[in-house]
Amino acid sequence: MNDDNSLFVKSLAKAFQLLEAFEKSGDGGRLTHKEMKQLTGLDASTIQRLSHTLVQLGYLERGQNRTYVLGKKFLHFTFEYLRHSQTIQRASPILMDLQNETGERIDLSLFEDVEIVYALRRQSKRETFFATLTGRRVPSFAASGGRAVMSHLPRDVVEDILDRSNLVPQSPKTVTDRSGILAEIEKARDIGYALCVEQMLIGEIVLASAIFDERNTPIGAVHIAASLSDWDPETFCRKHAPLAISAARMISNRS
Repeated sequence: MNDDNSLFVKSLAKAFQLLEAFEKSGDGGRLTHKEMKQLTGLDASTIQRLSHTLVQLGYLERGQNRTYVLGKKFLHFTFEYLRHSQTIQRASPILMDLQNETGERIDLSLFEDVEIVYALRRQSKRETFFATLTGRRVPSFAASGGRAVMSHLPRDVVEDILDRSNLVPQSPKTVTDRSGILAEIEKARDIGYALCVEQMLIGEIVLASAIFDERNTPIGAVHIAASLSDWDPETFCRKHAPLAISAARMISNRS
């Protein structure tokens, strides 16, 4: 938490610290005051006052057995973000056409440094529940979208991202050694897209191509995901990589 700046509002930061603790809940998104204290390190009085205030404002709701859950008000902000994003507006019809052409899961991710967040998701019939939801975040180092973006960043920036990343396996086959990750990023730089085979989920193959803003900065990626039971990597890339690259170019707002 950066509290060196004189303009930094510590009480506001504590409120967000409390809200962010719900990402770590393993009980259906519910937390008690005791669990909030364990996850945040805030004292009991602060947690009591913050949770009461957040309930009154609609950002938390009371659950069963003295628990709290995130409030529906967060959905309002999701709607407003998606509604006003020009990238999302451009991407929506393009991704719809891309799914119609491929028949596979199509995602649009946005780059957030050590993580990517899924902003649009068009699932296939085989997807698990969490794979259908916007807002899911995954580590950039293990995701095709993260690697696609990093392939367009300077080497020192990529090194810094990896320095600050928690390089833990996301699946039994996740590449976690630094040299292996850098090799995959360099490969993506050469071929124009990143390929991940079972890096996030066993049996899954995903390729992604980066999208850019008006300053030619990579800001996210278009993903095409499928099952290894349907595709071998070579055939999958030959058929789908040109489509992902083309879709990414159409979505990008490069000057």
